[in-house]
Amino acid sequence: MELANIEKLLEKYLDAETTLQEEKMLQEYFTSNNVAPHLQEYSMMFGYFKQSKDETFTQTIQLKPEKTKKNWKWLSVAASVVLLFSVFIGNEEYQKHQQRKQFAQIKEALQLVSVNLNKGNEAIYAVSNNLKKGSDAIEHLETYEETVNKVINTVN
Repeated sequence: MELANIEKLLEKYLDAETTLQEEKMLQEYFTSNNVAPHLQEYSMMFGYFKQSKDETFTQTIQLKPEKTKKNWKWLSVAASVVLLFSVFIGNEEYQKHQQRKQFAQIKEALQLVSVNLNKGNEAIYAVSNNLKKGSDAIEHLETYEETVNKVINTVN
């Protein structure tokens, strides 16, 4: 085989563009005793390939059992459910807090109304007592006037 042809095939081989037939031709060339001196380094490589082709592995291979896949989809679903549940509970607690706050405000307003109504009641009681004193005084005057009129009538 021509040296130029071998060099072209070797270049194709190194670029991984050869066919099986071309690789067989290279194998035959490099395992023969007629290898050009500048291509001697490749003869060792092709010699190794020829030798290792006949080797077989006789021991049994222990395969690791395939690990079971963890189903992360269920974990994300569970996390979503927990998130929704916590949002729901949080919203309920917030509503209760708002109701307690409104109740406290209403209670405070009613206490202010109660205080002011009590002040008004005290004022009404004071006026009522003054009216009672006035009506008692008028009643007393009327009885006094009747007595005076009786005395005048008897004197006359």
